[in-house]
Amino acid sequence: MIRALTRLFIKNCDDTENPEVRAAYGNLSGIIGIILNLCLFLAKLGAGIISASVSVIADALNNLSDAGSSVVTFIGFKLARKPADREHPFGHGRYEYVAGLGISVVIFLVGFELIMNSVHKIFSPDAKTEFSFVSLAILIASVCVKMWMYFFNKVLSRKINSQALNAASLDSLTDCAATTVVILGLIISHIWSINIDGYLGVAVAVFIIFTGVNTMKDSISPLLGNPPDEDMVSEIRETVLADEKIIGVHDLIVHDYGVGRCIISLHAELSDKLTLTEAHDVIDRTEKLLEQKFRCMATLHLDPIAADDMELMALKNLVADKLCEIDNKFSIHDFRVVKGEKTKLIFDLAVPYDCKIPNDKIRVLATEKIKYLNKDYEPIIQIENLYSGCL
Repeated sequence: MIRALTRLFIKNCDDTENPEVRAAYGNLSGIIGIILNLCLFLAKLGAGIISASVSVIADALNNLSDAGSSVVTFIGFKLARKPADREHPFGHGRYEYVAGLGISVVIFLVGFELIMNSVHKIFSPDAKTEFSFVSLAILIASVCVKMWMYFFNKVLSRKINSQALNAASLDSLTDCAATTVVILGLIISHIWSINIDGYLGVAVAVFIIFTGVNTMKDSISPLLGNPPDEDMVSEIRETVLADEKIIGVHDLIVHDYGVGRCIISLHAELSDKLTLTEAHDVIDRTEKLLEQKFRCMATLHLDPIAADDMELMALKNLVADKLCEIDNKFSIHDFRVVKGEKTKLIFDLAVPYDCKIPNDKIRVLATEKIKYLNKDYEPIIQIENLYSGCL
């Protein structure tokens, strides 16, 4: 059914890298969420009035807030489609992340409100709730609808890799849990005349708050700036190195301005035997290839290296292997040798962020390793972090 809906309402639904298609997915999720949540609100409100159940009415109001979350999703994707302008030259794609953050805040507030009400019920229990099969049937149907919405938004979030839709799916899952608690409370109260709404409410509220905090972290993270995933890094590397004239790649940085809106920059190593015009053609051609493949802006910096100097290359590999004894994730680039009274080995040492060794200590250890190779070597090391997590 989900597949049928996307094919019916989204043109070119498989072209998920297209910003227009992504916006259509977000719009579909938002519109369906608004319609279903408003229907659930009206149904539960009627059930709550019939059964005189405060918990059912409260659950109805929760669905009304969910309709508001769907509006946030719809508006977030609409704003993300806006083209670049003077104030935002890289576009408005991050509005999608802001929408996810807004939904996570709603989830958190619902959980907080529920835990406050549940604690109040524990210390000030209400009278026994009137049992109604109509109310029970509506609540069970609500759980089924919300479970479908969970799978619907989960499938869409994976399809377009959207934090906003992932947050919406988790919001639906927490609603299933909250409504289930209301159902259990009604049944237990009817059968055993025991009012445990408060205790069940606290348990579910903790789950809802936990979900809200996690979705908030997932939404804030891309706003602060995430490294690209390893698959993307590997694909970029393979794309660049597909040109036989490019010998190596390093210093890869991906600036994320929303899915489908990114800037890629990296250093490409080419033989110093190429003419300036030849090297420029290689760089220019590779930039255009990256832009077409990843729908991004690409900027490549040229690093000329003496690829034909076998002695230099052998020494570089020897130094690299020695430094990997400190951490096997270390890598070096821009390696050159200046001979004199002391042989200076000048290079950049790329260090992953998860390395626990301080930079000053790394420099000392690296110097010791290199001098072990030859005491006349004088290493001049520039330590840098890997913005992409690798390369």
